[in-house]
Amino acid sequence: MKFLKLLLVLVVFQVQAQQGGMWIPSLLKGTNEKEMKALGMKISADDIYSVNNSSLKDAVPHFDGGCTAEMISPKGLLLTNHHCGYDNIQSHSTVEHDYLTNGFWAYKMEDELPNKDLTVTFIIKIEDVTNKIFEGVLNLPTESDKQKRIQQNIATVSKSFQKESWQDIMIRAFYDGNQYLLFVTETFKDVRLVGAPPSSIGKFGSDTDNWVWPRHTGDFSLFRIYADKNNRPAEYSKDNVPYKPKHFFPVSAKGIQENDFTMVMGYPGRTQEYLPSFAVEQIVNDLNPAKIEIRDAALKVQDGFMRKDNAIKIQYASKYAGVANYWKKWIGETKGLKKSNAVAFKQDFEKKFQEKVNKAGKQVEYGTILADFEKNYKEIREYAIARDYFTEVVLRNSEILSFGYRLYQLEQVYNTRGEQAFNDRKSNLISGFEGLYKDYSAQVDEKVFEQLIHLYANKSPKQFLPETLIKINATDLTASVFGSSKLTNFNGLKELLNGDAKLVLEKLNQDKGYQLVKSIADSYQKNVAPKFDEINLKNIALQRTYMKGIMEFFPNDRIFPDANSTLRVTYGKVKGYKPSDAVIYEPVSYLDGVIEKYIPGDYEFDVPKKLIDLYNAKDYGRYADKNGKMPLAFIATNHTTGGNSGSPALDAKGNLIGLNFDRVWEGTMSDIYYSPEICRNIMVDARYILFIIDKYAGAKNLIEEMTIIYPKSQKTK
Repeated sequence: MKFLKLLLVLVVFQVQAQQGGMWIPSLLKGTNEKEMKALGMKISADDIYSVNNSSLKDAVPHFDGGCTAEMISPKGLLLTNHHCGYDNIQSHSTVEHDYLTNGFWAYKMEDELPNKDLTVTFIIKIEDVTNKIFEGVLNLPTESDKQKRIQQNIATVSKSFQKESWQDIMIRAFYDGNQYLLFVTETFKDVRLVGAPPSSIGKFGSDTDNWVWPRHTGDFSLFRIYADKNNRPAEYSKDNVPYKPKHFFPVSAKGIQENDFTMVMGYPGRTQEYLPSFAVEQIVNDLNPAKIEIRDAALKVQDGFMRKDNAIKIQYASKYAGVANYWKKWIGETKGLKKSNAVAFKQDFEKKFQEKVNKAGKQVEYGTILADFEKNYKEIREYAIARDYFTEVVLRNSEILSFGYRLYQLEQVYNTRGEQAFNDRKSNLISGFEGLYKDYSAQVDEKVFEQLIHLYANKSPKQFLPETLIKINATDLTASVFGSSKLTNFNGLKELLNGDAKLVLEKLNQDKGYQLVKSIADSYQKNVAPKFDEINLKNIALQRTYMKGIMEFFPNDRIFPDANSTLRVTYGKVKGYKPSDAVIYEPVSYLDGVIEKYIPGDYEFDVPKKLIDLYNAKDYGRYADKNGKMPLAFIATNHTTGGNSGSPALDAKGNLIGLNFDRVWEGTMSDIYYSPEICRNIMVDARYILFIIDKYAGAKNLIEEMTIIYPKSQKTK
């Protein structure tokens, strides 16, 4: 009997855990709403998404194009992750006023700090425009022709769709191009920094703890949206006033417990849940290992310098975090895909797919898809590897090469569009380069370059390498480039760009750094990009047809569209998990864990004295749990990915209970293959956020601004 009960519990959990997915909020009515209510949700689909009435979607904007945020007061107060606000916190930091190290708090609105180019975008309306986008498309002879016509139709619909003058239109593809949705949006451009804990709280554990559980990171920061007098988007102005949102979230200090319903809303960036097995196999065996090795080399160099020099630490903090984030994610993803036998699962599904095709007599439409996938992924392998080496080394991790590539693009502008376009691009480049060089150290980049150029020359497919990288000595090449190139400092770059187009190009082509970039880029553009694009276009067309077949032959499966940086809803339950044999993880972590990990003066695990004092005194205010402990973070079965950073974690009534910021390492393969056994998202507990704002920062002004739901009280300020 005990065995039977345990089996029933496990079966129920499996079903519930798989009720995640990434769902479009305007399409929740029906199956999704029933599932959510069965899991414990107390609100309706209309409460989540409504065009005519205030709804939860109105409190969840896209933050800075890559994260999510949520409104938590009627005065435009916005909550997101510390790592999402990191660039802006860093931009205001100096050695004298180091907000990364010491934190920042505005105790009155006049002290809030403006942020150049920071934007926050709200979704106003979602509408299906699939039929309009497919007009005149399906009978075109080639995939290239179809894509061109689709883009033309998108432009036409975007231009003709009725909207207000301050609103924008965005159209995105879903289900690998089988559906198109239109989004009406409003983008606010006056967003000011309000509060951020020190990195020893907001980034506690740093890269060692990144992607793992248990987690003890207070990963949050606060901003405020400002609008014009009509509550509409406006450029920064001292005359702007705090934005009045259509909806903001009450913050619950009532706490959570295992099996509670959780819902996460946000803008997940990119998933590939329906890739064929051949693609997943290539990711596991070829692409991820190459990218991991490159970033590992770059990170080791940067980390060595950052630990020794605080000025370099400030310069490279944001860049390092960005590089390290996906480096560690790819390691966990590869491990998870292997452990969960994702390739075998895909192969089994493909066998069932082929059987259904044959049974339905639809071999003409779907019969050769899998064979074509296999052929294409074999053919694209070397090109895909070469592409990743070029992207990771030239465009992302060696700064002198990435600077040089921007200048290479400038030369291409001159060759294709003439001198006026060249001059326009040159002016924009000089302005943009000033900020890049502010956070640049030639000393650091020289050592990174030496490591990465060696990898590029020895690991990238040799048939695509330029002559300049054949049998090189990386140390000698590094000394030659960094000893003479003017790309190593901003003044040198301005000198190269001074003059008319002819003179500038003459000077550029005499610079050793630029010569190297140009040789690599020319080789890539000639030998890799065209063939990769050709095969990839075939795979795009195949993937669209494959997705169409999946929806046709598996109508009762819960098929959600891949993430594409549009607003989604995912739901699940607070739940621990078992990552490996004899190991069980509890779903909640506590401030006790911070003290257990504390290493005085350490780059990742130092703890502010005031936080230690609050812990020792057990001075948690009204935010401790019923056992007198300070909850810090929790995990649940919500299906999230990059872009969900900063997403609100909501309870059954739509109150804020936490702030999404990560996933567990064992489950990072959920972008490709979601497994309910080990995939968990990680959230900062709302009580810890309130505790830090109130007891640590003493920012009573912010606490009083929120609507906080305390235990045994519905609305207590």
